Amino acid sequence: MAIRRSLVVASGLVVGTVAAIAAAQGGGQAPQAPAQPDPVQIMVDRLDLEKYKATVKGLTQFGDRREGTQRNRDAVAWIEAQLKSYGCVTERMQYEPPAPRGGGAGQRGGGAAAGGAAGAAGGAGAAAAGAGRAGQAGQPAQAGRGGGGQGRGSTLGPLAAPVRSTGTSNGGATLYGVRGRTGVNNNPDAQPNETLRELNRGPVIPGPIPQVYCTKYGTTRAGEMYILGGHMDGIGWGEAANDDASGSAIVMELARVFSSPDVTTDVTIRFALWNGEEGGLRGARAYVAQREKLQGNKEEPKWLGMIQHDMMMWDHGMPRADGTLSPDQRPEADFNIEFQSNSKMSEASMKLAFAVKAAADKYSKNYPGTVGPHMTATDSGPFQDIVAAVSMRENERGMHTGAGWNPHWHQPTDLFITFSDKDFTLGLNSAQATLAAIAGLTGAKVK
Repeated sequence: MAIRRSLVVASGLVVGTVAAIAAAQGGGQAPQAPAQPDPVQIMVDRLDLEKYKATVKGLTQFGDRREGTQRNRDAVAWIEAQLKSYGCVTERMQYEPPAPRGGGAGQRGGGAAAGGAAGAAGGAGAAAAGAGRAGQAGQPAQAGRGGGGQGRGSTLGPLAAPVRSTGTSNGGATLYGVRGRTGVNNNPDAQPNETLRELNRGPVIPGPIPQVYCTKYGTTRAGEMYILGGHMDGIGWGEAANDDASGSAIVMELARVFSSPDVTTDVTIRFALWNGEEGGLRGARAYVAQREKLQGNKEEPKWLGMIQHDMMMWDHGMPRADGTLSPDQRPEADFNIEFQSNSKMSEASMKLAFAVKAAADKYSKNYPGTVGPHMTATDSGPFQDIVAAVSMRENERGMHTGAGWNPHWHQPTDLFITFSDKDFTLGLNSAQATLAAIAGLTGAKVK
């Protein structure tokens, strides 16, 4: 008993000594309160893969959503209804279409992308046969890829053997390695799904083109604003699932999260679903033309930055030597955050790009974000000399997409069923990066 009592006393002395040392090291201060929950993480966690997929699927019900068609107008109305259901304050604007041009099956063929960047990849030579998931049920063989290389409205002939490039310019980027042919499918018969083929056969309707956006107003700096964009129109006789339902769905999901009743921001955020991108960035150009000079008025808060999301799901790597592509997302897949190094706002744009990159490093859960200096042929272009502007991409637009890395670009195979959960996750991860960056820049809080 004496031995046991001695051990208890000794044990008490040790415990007391440790406590005394700890108190001395802490200056005798009371234990610190637990860290407060991270509001950005709370918001990022509200993004959900199945919700993202459902939004992409909802957009694909309208086929390729070609600018000026009834299906395009129906998609605008559907987007507007979704944004309203989130509690986001919606507005419409419209712009006049250009004079009709020749195109496939009585449809407007569309012009080349702004600045001739899309055409810079022309004559690249080569496309991959049997690439990706084109062998799935209901998907046709490719009739030629992409949209950058041949000028919009064209239909390419049989796929050629791949060619190797030793470095040619494409919108400021340099192309290396094996390159695939790019172009636009305008052949309705290339779409084997009869229902989708008939939906996409609808004609262009004369009259102004509508587009919709919604706004989350800031509480203390409502007169300043970030713009988040994606283009809702598409071409190619598919469903335009990747180009650009994938980017539009990101913008809509961000609108849903930021519009939650318990979320506030100091700065205003606008969520824009551009129309007419495929014909030459017409919706974004119209927005700039109509609203740039309104900045600072009640109607239009001052622009602080613009982030575009365009083609967000496919990073399967470059064509192999035999012209085929991997059917699966590559393990080292990433999403690209691009700014234009020779724009008037290049320094501010670079800072915005790295802010998104820092957010991606902390909050994107599966695939990383990388920064590149060449932003071309998307709706951030009209903003790049006015305000900090970046674009989010699945691949580098010039060096990768322009060289045929995506076999479904403007093709009948750009369907919801073409893409796997790994592909959709790449889009979701870029949404996490944008949300986190904008939440930090706008002072977002969760009650």
